[in-house]
Amino acid sequence: MSVTRGDDERTGYWARALCLAAGGFAANAGANTSNGYNLPVGVTGLSRDIYALHMEVFWVCVAIAIVVFGVMIYALVKFRHSQGAIADATLVHSTKVEIIWTIIPVVILVAMAIPAAKVILMMEDTRNSELSIRVTAYQWKWQYQYMDAGEGINFFSTLARDSNFARELHSGIDPKTVNNYLLDVDNPVVIPSGTKVRLLLTSMDVIHAWWVPDFGAKRSAVPGFVNELWFRVDPGKEGIYRGQCTSLCGRDHGFMPIVVDVRTPDAFKKWVEEQKAAQKQPAQTGQPRDAAPPPSAQVLSN
Repeated sequence: MSVTRGDDERTGYWARALCLAAGGFAANAGANTSNGYNLPVGVTGLSRDIYALHMEVFWVCVAIAIVVFGVMIYALVKFRHSQGAIADATLVHSTKVEIIWTIIPVVILVAMAIPAAKVILMMEDTRNSELSIRVTAYQWKWQYQYMDAGEGINFFSTLARDSNFARELHSGIDPKTVNNYLLDVDNPVVIPSGTKVRLLLTSMDVIHAWWVPDFGAKRSAVPGFVNELWFRVDPGKEGIYRGQCTSLCGRDHGFMPIVVDVRTPDAFKKWVEEQKAAQKQPAQTGQPRDAAPPPSAQVLSN
């Protein structure tokens, strides 16, 4: 489908967003942990706990539906007027019945609230993180500033050029020919597997949201506030994982993808050394380093 600006473009964006919400996104079929009909199991312990809680609540709802609709169908068939059933007009109130149908839902809700509270508390526990990254959102890009082992690494991540060119009106480029159309960036964020990564999220303009389905990770980036988010990708699950900003952050909000490159700890350490060495080269040659452009210069072309 050729996507252009206007109604067709908005339709295409929402179609992509629904696909992401239904199954998550990864670089290849092997990394995609969704079967297309359910939430992705994910590649982090947190995502698996969220999935387990989702399935627990789902089956509770299925059991309730079976009981409720079963009784309804039985009553409709057994006591139908065509079989001579006569309504009992004497039963107008029963304290016992009211107590029962109040206690049972309360018990069910408490039984579901306890594991849900455990997962929520775990999601908020950012203690003992091994790598911290400051993430600043702009319209329509992300800035990643590494701390801890990656201290000093700082870069912007924007929509890949081929997607940016193809999305323009009358570009003459068929989006089908662009790999990972509107889901690729020029500079992916790189993290090590088996490491607890903490993100410190904020925004410089409007509300954004950092979301990678396969990590079970989503948190808003709000101007003037710093929100925390953490995840730990399982060893052996290295690869490329994709997400998007899920807030309506402006007219081009559909062009703010997230790409995470998960590497082994040794490969990540090598990448950090390469990045630091590349940053030192301008200073050694006496050439000024390129300053990060102001937010206005980073805005994607309309």
